[in-house]
Amino acid sequence: MLLVALALLATGCRGGGEADGESAVSAPGVSDEACPDAVNADNGCIYLGTISDLTQGPFAPLGVPITEAQAAFWNRVNEDGGIGGYDIDVTTYVKDNLYNPQTHQQVYGEIEGDVLALAQTLGSPTTLAIIPDMDRDEMVGAPASWTSLWAFEDAILESGANYCVEGMNAVDYMVGEKDISSVMAVGFPGDYGGDGAAGAEIAAEANGLEFTGVETAPGQEAQAGAISAIVKQKPDLVLLGTGPTETAVIVGQAAAQGFQGQFIGLGPTWNPALLETPAAPALEALYMQSGYWGPFGTETPGHQAMRDALGEVAQPNDGYTAGWAWSYPLKAALEEWLEGDYDKDRAGLLEAVQSLETIDYEGMLPEEAGNRTGDPDETIFRESVLSKVDPEAPSGVTIVSDFTAGPTASEHTFDGACFEG
Repeated sequence: MLLVALALLATGCRGGGEADGESAVSAPGVSDEACPDAVNADNGCIYLGTISDLTQGPFAPLGVPITEAQAAFWNRVNEDGGIGGYDIDVTTYVKDNLYNPQTHQQVYGEIEGDVLALAQTLGSPTTLAIIPDMDRDEMVGAPASWTSLWAFEDAILESGANYCVEGMNAVDYMVGEKDISSVMAVGFPGDYGGDGAAGAEIAAEANGLEFTGVETAPGQEAQAGAISAIVKQKPDLVLLGTGPTETAVIVGQAAAQGFQGQFIGLGPTWNPALLETPAAPALEALYMQSGYWGPFGTETPGHQAMRDALGEVAQPNDGYTAGWAWSYPLKAALEEWLEGDYDKDRAGLLEAVQSLETIDYEGMLPEEAGNRTGDPDETIFRESVLSKVDPEAPSGVTIVSDFTAGPTASEHTFDGACFEG
């Protein structure tokens, strides 16, 4: 009888399991069987899906390290015992979206029934393609993007300032540093380039500056029009919302044609590999990077945990930093869901997400940046960082302005997404 009682107690401790040995968790992607190559053989398994740009899209140089860092993050969680009697698997269901919305939607359909939530859904336009499906399926996802629209989507667990806030803070920073009169935003069409441009335009208007927006398609061969506009109009500040390849082409060729204004790139524009390109001197002279948290070499407990978990990497890259930081909210949500009084299905996980007031980012972001309980205008995190190019730094950039919210972002009312294409 003692052995039976102990067996019943053991099964009842996993995720609120029932006394008859059946798990109380009824969501897809949750199994009482151990994960493949489990760290904890006695734990069940929660499968999370990943949809990223892994091969030929413009953000593959970031998507690959993002995905590697998330695998390291969740392995660390498992080495600490897992969550609520479960290990977390983020490697079984990994799909390449080619940074294509149609492909993103297709591969989402291939894994939806096998995962509890999405550890990563990379890209703004690509993730937008599956929002109706996520709503239908009550699927929670951590986005590998920062459009301001995510603050208005209950199922999206975003982290850090959004592109619109970045644009505002970049303009306000330059106004405080130099006497400028004109701003140009150059970016991809849609919710990435468009959201950053919208923030820059709002800040330009608030500061009485001339604003011009220029859309440019992905690909190094597609930048002639943007370069021509920069060289011809000579704006004091150019805000970039492109990929790293396009950044190198635009900055390098504009500088070669005599442009000497300031470039500030949204977070995804940078890759330290750009320092190995012919554009490196121009980038060192003219480019700054906006960001959502400190770069790879920053000294916080979270950054140190990331570096320890990853071990030696061939090239430190802030894709790693982003992948690690983006994982904290889903960890907090799973802990709240499994330990709290929620239905143990996807709807219950979504309810747990919406109850989060703080998230422990281990110093990578303030805890209040994880608040999910209020109106978006109250909860949107409005602080970003700015870094200069530094070839001696691990990921090629060093902070010159730590977490700051400029006057435009601080005073702006977010009653909807900045960009609605």
